[in-house]
Amino acid sequence: MNAKTDPHVAYRRDTQGRLVPESQIRPIDLARDELVQALVRDAMPLRDALRDYRGRAFADIAAFIELSAEQYGAKVGGAKGNVTLLSFDGEYKVQRAIAETIIFDERLQAAKSLIDECLIEWTEGARTEIATLVQDAFRVDGSGTIRTGSVLGLRRLAIDDPRWQEAMRAIGEAVQVVGSKTYLRIYQRNALGAYLPISLDIAAVTP
Repeated sequence: MNAKTDPHVAYRRDTQGRLVPESQIRPIDLARDELVQALVRDAMPLRDALRDYRGRAFADIAAFIELSAEQYGAKVGGAKGNVTLLSFDGEYKVQRAIAETIIFDERLQAAKSLIDECLIEWTEGARTEIATLVQDAFRVDGSGTIRTGSVLGLRRLAIDDPRWQEAMRAIGEAVQVVGSKTYLRIYQRNALGAYLPISLDIAAVTP
């Protein structure tokens, strides 16, 4: 409240931070504000509950992995690796999946140069499909980023040329893991035996 506000008047703050008397606000705008405020108030506890559940779920999964490893005298450290857990009757499936964010450093350019040498010298015909595959792998996506999966997929090609082998080694060494994100996925088996996700995403929840 500032010197210009009346303590006996109800105000609401607008998008520019100004205090506007409620008497000067259209009824539809007041109704919209009340609806949004109510929905947000109801959403906050749900968000907090999901956050707590996610933390408990990851902790419980990690603890269970440790317990299972102890049955074989093994010691498991950290929370790395994907794991799938099934209920005894197979109706439910829980997955912990870890997705890493990968980029390539400057060694990728060296790999590309070696690959280009191979493509230039190879005769056309028998290996045109490989040339197309390689050229496509180094294309960038809509955001200007090289598609890591396509580049890494080149290492599955069985090519004996020493330059190609050196290029594949350069690609492997160019990989830099800059982050990771852990996902929790829960599924229920339907009557046909297929596992369908139990969505915790509000946008994916069916009415």
